[in-house]
Amino acid sequence: MKTKLILFVALLTTIVSFSQKKWTLKECVDQALNKNISIQQNKLSLDIAKTDLKSSRGNFLPSVSANTGGNLSAGSNFDPVTNNRSASTTFFGGNVGLNAGITVFNGFRNLNLYKQAKLGIETSKLDLQKIENDVSLFVVNGYLNVLFAKENLEVSKVQAAISKKQIQAAKDRFEAGTIAKGELLNFKSTAANDLQSVITQENALDLAILNLAQLLQVPSNNFDVAPVNVDLPSADLLYKNSNSVYEKSLTKMPEIQRAELAIDNASLDIEISKSNYLPTVTSSIFANTNYSYIIKPTGIPTGDFLDQLDGNLGYGLGFNINIPIFNGFKTDANVKRSKINKEIFETRLESEKLNLKQTIEQAFLDVKSSLKAYQAARISLTAQQEAFKNAQERYNYGVMTLFDFDLVRTRLVNAEGAMIRSKYDYVFKTKVLQFYSGELILE
Repeated sequence: MKTKLILFVALLTTIVSFSQKKWTLKECVDQALNKNISIQQNKLSLDIAKTDLKSSRGNFLPSVSANTGGNLSAGSNFDPVTNNRSASTTFFGGNVGLNAGITVFNGFRNLNLYKQAKLGIETSKLDLQKIENDVSLFVVNGYLNVLFAKENLEVSKVQAAISKKQIQAAKDRFEAGTIAKGELLNFKSTAANDLQSVITQENALDLAILNLAQLLQVPSNNFDVAPVNVDLPSADLLYKNSNSVYEKSLTKMPEIQRAELAIDNASLDIEISKSNYLPTVTSSIFANTNYSYIIKPTGIPTGDFLDQLDGNLGYGLGFNINIPIFNGFKTDANVKRSKINKEIFETRLESEKLNLKQTIEQAFLDVKSSLKAYQAARISLTAQQEAFKNAQERYNYGVMTLFDFDLVRTRLVNAEGAMIRSKYDYVFKTKVLQFYSGELILE
């Protein structure tokens, strides 16, 4: 009983600890990389590529096979002693053989197939890196969405708290006879709207947490993320222009490296196609022997089993040269097709580079635009905060109507929301630019 209690307490402690855990950005990314189905599939594809490499190595090794067989016959057979036909003989015989063959030369086909298999491994690794990059960016975006929703919720709660205090102040003024009942009701209506906004932001936060938890494949109950210091970069951009980012990305983006490998693979396809112009040389060796027994009539000697194997042993060595002369221009067509495929992959590389350049230029422009939006939102928020303080004082002294006060307050709420949106928009787009430059650090 005591042991069960200890186990229960340990399990409960584990559950509580998990519920209190707040995931860091790096932990979220690591979890997603470990659990993502597409990543698991790409890892299996990499395993297949490694198996293909092992198979291609086998092309350089000889093929060895053994064979054996036997037969039982009855009736008219040749007597192994007199070599005369016997009308009533039961005979059992068998044979054993060993064969080995190797390709000596086939136009370097095996060598080029081996090189292709090695490229296949590198290609699979780049495919895996590409999906890992995509998943990492998804997680970063989801993580920032949770922080964004949290800040929105805090702002809504602050506004709701302010509205609640204003109701009490309005009650006091109403009881003192300085404002009409309609103004008190307007304050209550505003407070109700602010409370509804809190509920809306809570739902938005729950949805953001659910989306991130699903991406990580963990339960959303009690799931939470750790706060991070979202330090905004200075007004000076991280990079002077998009070209500096593009030059770095050419050596780091797996899409470009994969397109380059595709060209190398196409070049090997051309060489493999050309190998059909050249002769193929193979060599083989063999050894075989046989044995026999006369079952009926008895008494006819056939020799000891091992003596028979030794006495009947034969072996040999051979080679074969196959010289292609004409095959209906099929080899010519295959070579031409391989050359065209290489040109296609060369154009794909240029297309990948163009797409990457355009994407980086757009990302660079997005960062510049989001920086300007953030700076404008920060200035606007500061101004709206000052305007709200002034409006509060003017309303308290009775020199501003409730309608005008609500307009100022609404502008402040909008400015706070715009500030939060522009901040996280700027942070994420900066992360994207860092990603393309290969300098994104997930901490």
